[in-house]
Amino acid sequence: MKHEFDFLVVGSGIAGLSFALKVADSGRVGIVTKKSRAESNTNYAQGGIACVTSAEDSFELHVQDTLRCGAGLCREEVVRTIVQEGPARIRELIELGMRFTERELEGGGGRELDLGREGGHSKRRVLHAKDATGREVERALLAAIEAHDNIEVFEDHIGVNLITGRKVEPARPDRCLGLYALERKAGDVHTFTAPVTVLATGGCGQVYLHTTNPDIATGDGVAMAWRTGATVANMEFVQFHPTCLYRPGETPFLISEALRGEGGRLVDRGGNAFMERAHPKKDLAPRDIVARAIDAEMKRSGAPCVFLDLSHRPADFIRDRFPMIHETCLRCGIDITREPIPVVPAAHYQCGGVVTDMHGATTLPGLYAIGEVAHTGLHGANRLASNSLLEAIVTAHRAALQARNRDLPPPPPQIPHWEAGGLTIPDEMVVISHNWDEIRRLMWDYVGIVRTDRRLHRAHTRLHNLWREINDFYWNFRLTPDLVELRNLARVAMLIVECATARHESRGLHFTLDYPDPSDAFLHDTVVRRPSF
Repeated sequence: MKHEFDFLVVGSGIAGLSFALKVADSGRVGIVTKKSRAESNTNYAQGGIACVTSAEDSFELHVQDTLRCGAGLCREEVVRTIVQEGPARIRELIELGMRFTERELEGGGGRELDLGREGGHSKRRVLHAKDATGREVERALLAAIEAHDNIEVFEDHIGVNLITGRKVEPARPDRCLGLYALERKAGDVHTFTAPVTVLATGGCGQVYLHTTNPDIATGDGVAMAWRTGATVANMEFVQFHPTCLYRPGETPFLISEALRGEGGRLVDRGGNAFMERAHPKKDLAPRDIVARAIDAEMKRSGAPCVFLDLSHRPADFIRDRFPMIHETCLRCGIDITREPIPVVPAAHYQCGGVVTDMHGATTLPGLYAIGEVAHTGLHGANRLASNSLLEAIVTAHRAALQARNRDLPPPPPQIPHWEAGGLTIPDEMVVISHNWDEIRRLMWDYVGIVRTDRRLHRAHTRLHNLWREINDFYWNFRLTPDLVELRNLARVAMLIVECATARHESRGLHFTLDYPDPSDAFLHDTVVRRPSF
């Protein structure tokens, strides 16, 4: 089946939904999302949106905090643009019905936005909706999407490959023409075409054994863009959130950095604080430093986790400020008002991605990338906490402005329907699940928080062996959602290893025992492209 639109959005997080709303008055918009429209990394974001809204804060302070955290690899002009355009985008969210948490002004003179503080920030500037900011963002945006007649949402469709003009229009420069997507329930591949295709597919946390990301975060956008020849960069910089609730065998649950912003302390099993040995800011150090300090403490002591203690704060404050975390921990038998929370680091955020300009345009004409899938240059070698949702709404706005005003020709009518490789249903699905588990485990063991050349070489060898088996499955059996995701996951794992192997230094989120210090020779992005054929 073929679906034709003026704008095609792949993904339904804050970036994709924001873009769709901003272009819907200029043409028909199709949103393709791999599960339900509310299932996205955005929906799981607890902390908030970093934005300058206080008289005590300034754009310059936010810029400098971001640059410092990015360890020399941020693009300063991008940082300044996103920080300075943030307040206008926040006002738009509020006008859409986004309900940020407020607090009473001292002296009873009204109410103002309640601002949290997280690691790496010099001021309180994180707007939040208690500890469920992402869920509130999705609620407000989806309500606006559902009220718009020009937007059609295709749930349970997973992207297989982008459609390019390489074979359809051989006499013209290459461009993106749309997407082939697999409908989960029927098992059919649909053709979606549009002059403008926007990747808003989120990150790749599922490439690791332990992650805060939902099941959908399999790096689909990066893998699909790489296959077209679009430029990808800095995939070695994977941010591990320092504090994920430790409960073996259970679905991971993020413990927001905002707890440390409100006085939470990291302690060992004896109750001894250890962050003062790692950084002058102690528990409010940037995430890469905190994650490495926890990893080192666990290896030193042999303990399976460390603990985050907020129990010295008033119980009523904890229950009011962190209701979702409090209730979730209670269901696990942990009362965070009285006892510390067992935590471990987990893969959280992809700082690299598909290279774009400040308008979200990739190196392939007609293809945009916004949100976590994109590499704009904002995050550099390490993301400042709560800058991601800010980046998403600003770049979605800028991409929409450009996409609406570009006079792009429609895709040609002769785009071929999907040609299936094999039609046989795989008879041994255990091979797919085994490969999935092996990739995630080897990435955790060899390409995790601390790396070495030997570990990276082992990961490279094993991934390429797995790739041959996965590729054989892809071409010889009927497509299934698990097979599509496995193929994308394997490709993203290989890109992470390729980038990590090329960076002979330690910087930001990339730490290797073989090159423990930063080097000026590597003050540049790690760029990868698919080889030309």
